[in-house]
Parts: sequence; structure tokens; C-alpha cells
Amino acid sequence: MPDSIPARQTPPRETPLDLAFAAARRAAAAGEVPVGAVVVRDGQVLAVAHNRPRALNDPTAHAEILAIRAACAALGEDRLPGCDLYVTLEPCPMCAAAIGFARIRRLYYGAADPKGGGVEHGARVFSQPTCHHAPEVYGGFREDEGAALLRDFFRDRRA
Repeated sequence: MPDSIPARQTPPRETPLDLAFAAARRAAAAGEVPVGAVVVRDGQVLAVAHNRPRALNDPTAHAEILAIRAACAALGEDRLPGCDLYVTLEPCPMCAAAIGFARIRRLYYGAADPKGGGVEHGARVFSQPTCHHAPEVYGGFREDEGAALLRDFFRDRRA
């Protein structure tokens, strides 16, 4: 008989970035550019989305836009103050503008997008004097993983 009983192990909790990357992988499996987004407030996940422009025949159906729409619907609000957005790729200018209009508190993103980004590259939406609200921005989270997802997706599409 053992002297002690092992402590019950609890499974590790998925982080918002884990959920965003899982959503990005679902996008790739559906033939969409692999980008995932998650909206969180006070530790509660309000929305998880992935790119769906092809599926919805809608060029605005980026992961960020869909997650913002779902979070607003869940809260019954048109803005998301106090909410944080986690995305696997630097948002494009359209999504950056929507993030500002939604009054997102913090933006966390994975891979930089020197060609199509709108936050730290390209239009730099939050740096413009006409920007009404700029979230705190933190980039480079799991950057290699995000870049690899995109690189592999486009390599497979070209093959």
C-alpha cells in the first residue's frame, strides 16, 4: 500500500493564444488563410473565430472582424472596452480600424505581417492622428508558429 496518494492532476488550461492557433488551424483545414482570433474580458472567452472570406463570400470576414462581431453580440454592446484581442497574425488595416472602433483595450498578436499588416507595418493605423482609439499593442507571441502556419498553407496551395 503506498504511503501517499498522488495529488489529482488538473489539465492545463488553454490560453487565448492556444484557442486562436486552434482556430487558425481550422481555417487552414477549410481552405482559408490560417488566422485565428479570440476576444477575452476578465478572463472569460467571449468569442473565437477564424478567417472565413471564402466560405461566406465576404472579403471582410477576417478572424478579427468575426470575433469582434461575436463578442459584441454576446455582450449586447456595440463596443468592447475592457476586452483584449488575441490574433495569430498582425491585423490588416481594415481589422486594425475595427479594433479601434470597438475600443479593444489590448491587442496581442503572433506573426508580424510586413506586407499586409496595419499595426506595426504598412498603414500603422493606431499611429495616425485620425485614430480615435489605440489599444495597447503587444506583438511577437508565438511568432514562429504563426509564420510557419502561413508559410505551410501557401506552400501547399502552390503545390
